[in-house]
Amino acid sequence: MQTTPNDNAGFFESLCEEYQKHNHIDPEYYARWGVKRGLRNADGTGVLAGVTQIGNVLGYYVQDGERYPMDGKLIYRGIDVEELINGFVGEGRFGFEETAYLLLFGVLPTREQLENFNHILSENHTLPKMFTEDMIIKAPSPDVMNKLARSVLALYSYDDNPDDLSLANQLRQAVQLIARVPVIVAHAFAVKRHYYDDESLYLHRPQPGLSVAQNFLYSVRHDNQFTEQEARLLDLCLVLHAEHGGGNNSAFACRVLSSSNTDIYSSIAAAVGSLKGPRHGGANKKVMEMFHHIEDEVKDWKDDDEVRAYLGKLLRKEAGDRSGLIYGMGHAIYTLSDPRAVLLKRFARQLAETKGIVDQFELLESVERLTPGVLVDVKGEKKVVCANIDLYSGFVYQMMGIPEELYTPLFAVARMVGWCAHRIEEVTSPANRIIRPAYKAVAPMRTFVPLDQR
Repeated sequence: MQTTPNDNAGFFESLCEEYQKHNHIDPEYYARWGVKRGLRNADGTGVLAGVTQIGNVLGYYVQDGERYPMDGKLIYRGIDVEELINGFVGEGRFGFEETAYLLLFGVLPTREQLENFNHILSENHTLPKMFTEDMIIKAPSPDVMNKLARSVLALYSYDDNPDDLSLANQLRQAVQLIARVPVIVAHAFAVKRHYYDDESLYLHRPQPGLSVAQNFLYSVRHDNQFTEQEARLLDLCLVLHAEHGGGNNSAFACRVLSSSNTDIYSSIAAAVGSLKGPRHGGANKKVMEMFHHIEDEVKDWKDDDEVRAYLGKLLRKEAGDRSGLIYGMGHAIYTLSDPRAVLLKRFARQLAETKGIVDQFELLESVERLTPGVLVDVKGEKKVVCANIDLYSGFVYQMMGIPEELYTPLFAVARMVGWCAHRIEEVTSPANRIIRPAYKAVAPMRTFVPLDQR
């Protein structure tokens, strides 16, 4: 007879008690041995673990040993991302492919180089023969990120030269991953809707001549229809999510695995698994869950006092998911502003006006504006807090009719570029060494007890 998860519930509850009895770690230990929890220093700065030419995140400056807030900056290969975006938007072009070239190779492409790169990406959109049937349809998953991680690992089996660490091979694999991942996500989502939501199964092939953003919207919509404004805003989102320094959790996970000289598929799958977590890429979904609570519970969206009161309830764990968090506010590095949120907010308002939902957009702005004061009133926190990109990215996707199940996978589509760039930098660096930090062992020594004497 087949058992159900509840059949052994009592057994596992007893194991939980056994574990808790013998596995308590005194929080005082961390201070005693100067443990850098989360690989962060006492002042919140990250422990320096490496050097990179790929990306830089600036949110404060240090003077005479003190941290001072500043407007945030995101730098791609030495170029301010705001300048990069203003450049291609001003020329009326899509920018994600150009950004991918910059992050991978360290230089802006010429027109000819960009055309050739776009052609190579287009040639590699097609998944290996029977991949969708064998790897996506035959083992559907209720979570697209889970399916993406498994599919990335499965690509190893379809690669004739998966373990070669030469630069040429790493670049080939990186380009293929960047090209194929949007298709994998679109197909995994279609299969999820079919098997778990009882919807019809639509699988669309990428179209030559379309940008990554255009093809994604084409692929996930039954009727293949999208507006130019939607495609350009999604392109902007992809550019803003493409890279965020070597210290972010998923990029660091990728570099940790890469430092062991494992294959690219293993290291990228690890990054996908990291991004899936609600403390990382999954945060945009939590923002929208919170926002729906605010929409339902706050009667007058334009009443700052009412909005402020509800934010206080969130912090006191009296509302929302009772986590005590206001999702989308605060960042490990940014202080006065997150440049990604600033840029996305500017373009998001334009789409909100087009869609006729400015009131919802302004409610989100109120959350951003009022949260710092509420944090002071409720928790006494005087730390400078700004909105991060998650506060607005989920709302942008919602305006475009993109389901919440795709918010984090879209993040992965973009960040695939940064992961591949960090992967290649890690395995080709002359300073490459397996990453192996230390942990302080605190278990007391004891002797083995024979089974009959326990």
